[in-house]
Amino acid sequence: MVFLANQYALTAEHVVGVRGERLLFEKLNFKCSNGTVLYLQGANGTGKTTLLRTLCGLSKPYAGSISWCGENINSLAEEYYKHVLYIGHLPGIKEDLTALENLQFSMALSGTPFHLLQATEVLKMLGLARGLNLPTRMLSQGQKRRVALARLWLQDSPLWVLDEPFTALDVAATELLKKKIETFANAGGMVIMTTHQEVIIDAPNFIQLRLDS
Repeated sequence: MVFLANQYALTAEHVVGVRGERLLFEKLNFKCSNGTVLYLQGANGTGKTTLLRTLCGLSKPYAGSISWCGENINSLAEEYYKHVLYIGHLPGIKEDLTALENLQFSMALSGTPFHLLQATEVLKMLGLARGLNLPTRMLSQGQKRRVALARLWLQDSPLWVLDEPFTALDVAATELLKKKIETFANAGGMVIMTTHQEVIIDAPNFIQLRLDS
């Protein structure tokens, strides 16, 4: 996947986040373009997940605006959502389905064609060869995480929003995911992520943004 042929930009202007009656963050301003990895930092409870969900369009900011290529994401709606691949803190998989069935379901929701051979090879690469046809409830937390992350190899989206993507991964899988993020960014993709792990990402434009309580 090479996204450099298309120029994209995600811009946050004076964004305010509130949960209940509590102010989480205010007056956030940043811009991500092709090749950017935005590393969101902060202690638990500072609003990282709230901000990620807001950037995906799953929640609306209390104040301020978020735009994609100059247009408000809430106005763009589905036109924006098709550009975003969001993987939350929880795997977000259906535990009665197998790994392959979960990927087929996710691809259908995103409007991406599902290719059985390609999906099988990705899952094997991620160390799930023995669990392809098992209900995912029988998999470990690390294996469930890998099922969710397999979408990064299969879904053609220029913006990835990843909430703690390295959770429950072993050293080998962590390195594999790190290299995938770097390859994606160097091909012109955009990544907005948060993680408690100490992972250094080599990207054309690496930005650190800290939310303070």
